[in-house]
Amino acid sequence: MYTAKEIKEQMEEKPFRPFRIRMSNDEVYDVPNHDAALVKRNVVEIGLDLDSNGIAENYRRCAILHIAGIEDIPSAQVA
Repeated sequence: MYTAKEIKEQMEEKPFRPFRIRMSNDEVYDVPNHDAALVKRNVVEIGLDLDSNGIAENYRRCAILHIAGIEDIPSAQVA
């Protein structure tokens, strides 16, 4: 199980490493940069459909309780 603190630490790593959040229902969300997600106490809001400036068209609220895994995204896969 993950905590908000652990996810925030991942977001603040320098240099930033893009990562993927895997939910307990097998949905996956990519976090390509440190501005693409907002960590709150019980949820992570992840920006979706980022434009060329990294601004999200939509977002998904993911309950931290349901995060099953966090994995690095190989740099070749980052859009």
